Amino acid sequence: AFAEIERRLLPIMAEHGRNAVAIYLGNPSVHNPANLLFNPAVIKAIGTRNLFTASTVDQMPKHVSSGFMFGNPDSIAVPDLDRTDYLLILGADPWVSNGSLATAPDFPGRVKAIQERGGRLVVVDPRRSRTATEADEHLFIRPGTDPLWMAALAVEVLSRDGQGSLEEHTNGLDLLPGLLARFTPGAVADATGISADVTRRIAGELIDAPTAVVYGRMGTHTARFGTLAAWLADVLNLATGNLDRPGGAMFPRAAHETRRPRPFRTGRWASRVGGHPEVKGEFPVSALADEILTPGESQIRALVTIAGNPVLSTPDAIRLDEAIASLDLVISIDLYRNETTRHADVLLPPPSQLERSHYDLAFYQLSVRNVVNFSPPTFPLEEGRPGEWEILARLAAIAAGLGGGADPSSIDDLVLGTLIGRAVNDPASPVAGRDPAELLTALGDRTGPDRLIDFLLRSGPYGDGFGAVDGGISLDTALDHPHGIDLGPLEPRLPGLLCTSDGLIDAAPEEITADLDRLAEILDAPMPETVLIGRRSLRSNNSWMHNIEVLAKGKARCTLLIHPSDAQRIGLADGGVVRVSSRVDSIDVPADITDDLMPGVVSLPHGWGHDLEGTSLSVASRRPGVNSNVLSDSAVIDPVSGNAVLNGIPVSLRAV
Repeated sequence: AFAEIERRLLPIMAEHGRNAVAIYLGNPSVHNPANLLFNPAVIKAIGTRNLFTASTVDQMPKHVSSGFMFGNPDSIAVPDLDRTDYLLILGADPWVSNGSLATAPDFPGRVKAIQERGGRLVVVDPRRSRTATEADEHLFIRPGTDPLWMAALAVEVLSRDGQGSLEEHTNGLDLLPGLLARFTPGAVADATGISADVTRRIAGELIDAPTAVVYGRMGTHTARFGTLAAWLADVLNLATGNLDRPGGAMFPRAAHETRRPRPFRTGRWASRVGGHPEVKGEFPVSALADEILTPGESQIRALVTIAGNPVLSTPDAIRLDEAIASLDLVISIDLYRNETTRHADVLLPPPSQLERSHYDLAFYQLSVRNVVNFSPPTFPLEEGRPGEWEILARLAAIAAGLGGGADPSSIDDLVLGTLIGRAVNDPASPVAGRDPAELLTALGDRTGPDRLIDFLLRSGPYGDGFGAVDGGISLDTALDHPHGIDLGPLEPRLPGLLCTSDGLIDAAPEEITADLDRLAEILDAPMPETVLIGRRSLRSNNSWMHNIEVLAKGKARCTLLIHPSDAQRIGLADGGVVRVSSRVDSIDVPADITDDLMPGVVSLPHGWGHDLEGTSLSVASRRPGVNSNVLSDSAVIDPVSGNAVLNGIPVSLRAV
């Protein structure tokens, strides 16, 4: 298999350039330390600027807003659930999603504890979700108008002298009243569906609560104004004095945290066809089909997918499927022959989750409590079977010209050497100035992710500093505590965490506030008669969960939720089939009639449509469902972040 990759990949790179190869990284990549540690080696070895990930159908707006406000796109403030008195949730359903951009074991239990100690939960959502049913108050809001309403909240908060407690560490607070003045509670009431009186009351509750936090997620980010929504959530936390404060929105300190990056910026290069600026080194996945299908220099001719299924998970799915089928070469690292990897010329299957160790490199950076937990493999790998890091290392070696037979350990050593080099040259690191050879020897004979995690832990903020810090942790310490190590509640981290150019919070980044004019255009614009939103369920967060029997069994979950008034308008009976049409395509789907939705809103879960020829998904194919991304429009994105618009899609309905 690796010889075939070498035979076919290198000529494409030689003849058409490195940008002729694209990379797509799927959602499971961030759940796997092997991917997080070795994917960068593959990206660097291929040397392409055509990088696409699931981030631009998910959380990229939060990275962008955090990057411009705090200087680091990964410095994301999370709700301090264990100490807050008031939790305002927009566009999130943690009762079924388990928390998102907020790592919180038993999220529901933590929220119930807020209520039990006299606190309050308010949920704002176009659908009465599972979380909304548990709330003290649920407010319906028209899809896509969340930033209008949050701006109105901010107007009210700022009018009551809301400045927060970080004025001396903040730049641009004085600009906010003028920038947001047009979005008064009365001005946004018709567009959002929330009355001015209710908006003023909620603003007062945020101000008056001993501690409060605004938490917005998927429903607000995967929309036309996703970055504005992400920014306004932190503006509210800042203006109410709840940013970087116990019980508010706080910044975790992961045990493997490394040095601060340079100040955040975007647009260092642009995509070939659409001219989309890069964000965090990647382009919007909505642009992938255009980059494949449009002839010209650096046209994409080969694709590497790692733990991803963009044919189901990204916009304009039918066109993207056809585009991928036209490529000269597709290489996939995946457990399944799914709707995307059925096009693979070489499919490299990694071991299962139970055959590898695990440490949450991504999610401890988003944890509502600082913890360390390392899990060794449940089962050993079969003799001769490569681990996922070895597959990635060999792929990187081929792209770097080392050959298909290269020893993966050479890439392993290179990745570790890069980490050690950064740490010893960082004055703030516990191992600053140390001899790299000494540190390498001290790591022993571990290989792959385990050795890298050991180094990150030992050189991190709680680490033993390779003998320099008494009582510090290492991978051995984590192994001695199989149920994890509690490092304590979140602590204030500002201004030390900031890495903006002036060392201050930028409360009004021009790159974001420039989009307020576009937001204002919808204040008086006519609203579509019907719009589509997504949803998740407890056992179906993403497409890769659909081929697991224990998660897929039970009542069919791929149905269209529709309000009784809308069903009556089109003559639809409960359980009947409805044709849903957007600007780009149509699908037929069974309907569930329910008053859990606002009138004029319909809801369809994402990640379904397992009925394409050439797949080998024996469980998922028995309950195929329909692909909601057939309806999403690749031409409509949040321009600030490049994020896809998966919520608030205008559609028409017809009973069939």
